[in-house]
Amino acid sequence: MNKFVLDACAVLALLKKERGADIVKNIIESENEIFLHAVTLLEIYYNLVKELNMAMADMFFELILQTKIKIIYEIRENTIKNAGYFKSKYKISLGDSFVLATAKLYNAKIVSSDHHEFDIVERNENINFLWIR
Repeated sequence: MNKFVLDACAVLALLKKERGADIVKNIIESENEIFLHAVTLLEIYYNLVKELNMAMADMFFELILQTKIKIIYEIRENTIKNAGYFKSKYKISLGDSFVLATAKLYNAKIVSSDHHEFDIVERNENINFLWIR
């Protein structure tokens, strides 16, 4: 069984049926363990409210909760330290620092399309990525 951490852009690609949505769908439908940090869920919700409306964001939020994706609500000490390290070293968003820290905590591959934020991390850290586009 493979382990994956979903980045906000991967979930949004699936929900909005963008390029790469089929890859995310296959990961969710296959025998994988999938994690999504609550900070990433907040980022997804925020984007849906901004781009669509609150009713649609609420609907998609409930759809996410009904999947087999494990939402990580707690923030452990090592998650804080790892997220802080990634944020300071790579000058990335707070949400993306939690994606990286979650991947490190669960030894999971990150599913993303955010090359802008993560290419440098992929080159310099022992974290694996699955690019959806």
